[in-house]
Amino acid sequence: MNVNTVNQSDCPDVKVPFPIFFTIGVVSLAENLLVVVAVIRNRNLHSPMYCFICSLAAFNTIASLTKTCENLMIVLADNGHLKKTGPSETKLDDVIDSLLCMSFVGSIFSFLAIAVDRYITIFHALRYHNIMTMRRAAAILGVIWTTCGLSAVLMIRFFASGFIMICFVAFFFLSLLIICFLYVYMFMLARSHARKIAALPSSGEGRKCRRQWLRGSMRGALTLTILFGAFVVCWVPFFLHLIIIMVCPMNPYCECYRSLFQLHVVLMMSHALIDPAIYAFRSAELRHTFRKMLLCYEWRQCS
Repeated sequence: MNVNTVNQSDCPDVKVPFPIFFTIGVVSLAENLLVVVAVIRNRNLHSPMYCFICSLAAFNTIASLTKTCENLMIVLADNGHLKKTGPSETKLDDVIDSLLCMSFVGSIFSFLAIAVDRYITIFHALRYHNIMTMRRAAAILGVIWTTCGLSAVLMIRFFASGFIMICFVAFFFLSLLIICFLYVYMFMLARSHARKIAALPSSGEGRKCRRQWLRGSMRGALTLTILFGAFVVCWVPFFLHLIIIMVCPMNPYCECYRSLFQLHVVLMMSHALIDPAIYAFRSAELRHTFRKMLLCYEWRQCS
């Protein structure tokens, strides 16, 4: 998405070499495809939570692929192989921007779905399989993908409107507040439950089992919190860029920040690179699956 403007300040635009963009795009594409394939092939990962994680990886895959294609188009245009304002190039750029918006909105909704799933897992464990069935998870994913597709088309179609840009930024920060509130509430409630478990007059073995269950559930919630934190760190600079465009488009200090636009894009692309590393680091089942896939072991349990 081209939201950069002419820099009229004394701060020169920071240029990032194309090989860096290309490397990040290709590596993140490979990583997220690996996550999707791992979830599909390993039956132990066929649960609502991993379906939502798979959806997040799919949105990251789309973002990596489309941003790599966009950077490739820019290089071809700079070398005279494409027209920057040609009709076919403009339409292709609109498609790429629509897919990028779709992947961003989809990431937000996926994080929200994962947070709700973790909440049900921790605090409604006995009813979890009745509440969060695979059919309901599929329905939620269907709504997410349909909504993201429609909203992306509308955003790109009317993105030149200042109102749409305001809505886009407001949606981002409102989503952050909602997810942060849910995580804080989840951890506070978990702390209260841990105290109640410790006070129960049960045997030492029973208390130990309950503590292990709570610790495992909170480990999953902590993993998703780390994922969400990485999302915030990688995307906030880009949205600050949008806010600056709306608030102080001609201020030289603001334009100094806007001169870092390509670094913001690199950071945004790096989000798709970081997520799979967090999956692999925090999930023993995914690590085991990755090893079997990469080392070409036989799929006896997943076939």
